[in-house]
Amino acid sequence: MDDPILTIEEREAINSGRWFSSLSPSLRHDILRCAYVKRYKDGSLISARGEPPEEWIACAKGAVRVSSTSISGKLITLTYVEPGIWFGDVSIFDGDRRTHDAYAHGESTILCVSKADFKKILATHAEFSEAMLRLQARRIRQLYGLVEDLNTLPLRARLAKQLLHLVRSYGVPSLSDGQEIRIGLQLAQEELAQLLGASRQRVNQELKSMEREETIRIEPGGLVVRNRPALMRIAETDN
Repeated sequence: MDDPILTIEEREAINSGRWFSSLSPSLRHDILRCAYVKRYKDGSLISARGEPPEEWIACAKGAVRVSSTSISGKLITLTYVEPGIWFGDVSIFDGDRRTHDAYAHGESTILCVSKADFKKILATHAEFSEAMLRLQARRIRQLYGLVEDLNTLPLRARLAKQLLHLVRSYGVPSLSDGQEIRIGLQLAQEELAQLLGASRQRVNQELKSMEREETIRIEPGGLVVRNRPALMRIAETDN
């Protein structure tokens, strides 16, 4: 499914990424100049745990599901990489192998920079090293935040925060009701539960409770947020 050219929407997703858009025009140009496009069908393997790192990657469309498999053989989803986010650089920096599997979630497009080109850009642009440090620092902050939430917030609040994140990344305004926002990324309740470190049954209970309160609506095709301010209040006050 390779196609050498990003669509207008895919290029906009890359260029508008919070981190990438903070780089200088010359650095962005050099990154994009040597980057190449890969397209994947839903569920296709992008990179496997244990593989040597050969590419630095950005999601341009869809999502990348980062997962691992437990000793018992259970698949555990850790996160979903959204459009505009770069990943895969840690293994290039430390020289170790990939630590997790990465799969396409939905029809997905990724932008790749080879390991050799990544190192060339690093040597050419002094700015790039500092930018990568900022990127790593942001990830560490996010990781600490997730650990703190897991240990201090009830499931209801953590679920609300996750739904708000999905709205920001994949929200599609409803044409029939301007107050409603559909989450474009389709996640099964089991997948949502894995992100929260909870059982599917408990997540289902909380979703049903939010639906009764008319904060969300559960549909066969996914979730619709009906009252975003109410969801924000749950995330901020349920502790």
